[in-house]
Amino acid sequence: MNINDVVGRIAESEVPRAGVALLLVMTANSAAWATGRLGAGRAHAALDFGITLRDGTRLLGSHKTWRGLIAATVLTGMVAYLLKVGFVLGMAFGALALVGDAVSSFIKRRLRTAPGAEIPGLDQLPEALLPLMMLANPLGLGVVSIISVTLLFTILDLAATGIRHRIHR
Repeated sequence: MNINDVVGRIAESEVPRAGVALLLVMTANSAAWATGRLGAGRAHAALDFGITLRDGTRLLGSHKTWRGLIAATVLTGMVAYLLKVGFVLGMAFGALALVGDAVSSFIKRRLRTAPGAEIPGLDQLPEALLPLMMLANPLGLGVVSIISVTLLFTILDLAATGIRHRIHR
């Protein structure tokens, strides 16, 4: 077996598709976060329209905004287009990632966790798993790739969260 055979097998495997999927998850996550930081105080309409439930907590909280959802959807679409998987698929991926993020926020509000507080795992898993599972076929991902991308995203996001907290002190 020569180097061309090895390169050919890697190109035909799920490795490149998993790399694309990881970049899409990271884009959706980063776009929403960066948009919140760059647009602080501007156009920050809450995704939950300020709805407070009977338990006295917000449905999702003030950190989930339409601005973040739109930014993550459009920017993930653009990255997907550049990666040759399609703008519409990328937009769907970004939107699903932010729906997963909203699910995390919903659960955290029920646990009475302060907006912006971190719960490792809960902050990453729904955001990665929802789009990866829903779009596994068009992205050409199998179970191993979905699990690998989710775990790698979780590790990278936890590391980035630590860095972000140190920067903002």
